[in-house]
Amino acid sequence: MEFIICSLCCCWKSKGKPNGKKPAPEEKKLYLEPEYTKSRITDFEFKELVMLPREIDLNEWLASNTTTFFHHINLQYSTISEFCTGESCQTMAVCNTQYYWYDERGKKIKCTAPQYVDFVMSSVQKLVTDEDVFPTKYGKEFPNSFESLVKKICKYLFHVLAHIYSSHFKETLALELHGHLNTLYTHFILFIREFNLVDPKETTIMDDLTEVLCSSSGSSSNGSGNGSSNSAGAQNHVKER
Repeated sequence: MEFIICSLCCCWKSKGKPNGKKPAPEEKKLYLEPEYTKSRITDFEFKELVMLPREIDLNEWLASNTTTFFHHINLQYSTISEFCTGESCQTMAVCNTQYYWYDERGKKIKCTAPQYVDFVMSSVQKLVTDEDVFPTKYGKEFPNSFESLVKKICKYLFHVLAHIYSSHFKETLALELHGHLNTLYTHFILFIREFNLVDPKETTIMDDLTEVLCSSSGSSSNGSGNGSSNSAGAQNHVKER
């Protein structure tokens, strides 16, 4: 009996902070409400849509989709950009995580969310319009660094999408654009999973949303950000290249 009481005391003490204050309750995530997660602009099977078509070059497929996602995410952000200001979003934050921008010399820059998004969109725009990186002319080869650049782009685009959900979902709801946002997020996540473009650790912060939105879209529901079937498919693509 004495052992049980001591154990209970230890458990009770561990719930509070050292100063005796209760931890702040976790803020409710509006974007996880069932009435909003069900909203889509199409019921298309995105798992099939992201797969590499036969006789299509992998780099061509990555280039086409990455460019399209860039334009759509940029457009989605523009709908709430007037609410994303230096005053309302003093840091580029997603839930409890803060992101920093790194310049060409690798210098870490703390910036507001609109500044961060501007850095992202400007740098991606520069890359996707560079013929030496995203060639559009027949016979022009993709650079050896192409895949790593695509991964970098997708990581930054994920940050922008996650920020919209985390900080501007109320505005998105008011504009009745949450169905568009959910559809775009689902399509994007399944695409980066299919080709292993973003480290699962990077997307863990939105695993709860990914689980809800992608579990019904032919994706793994284990929340790891990388289903076994997707991994095998991506490895096959790499071998083909």
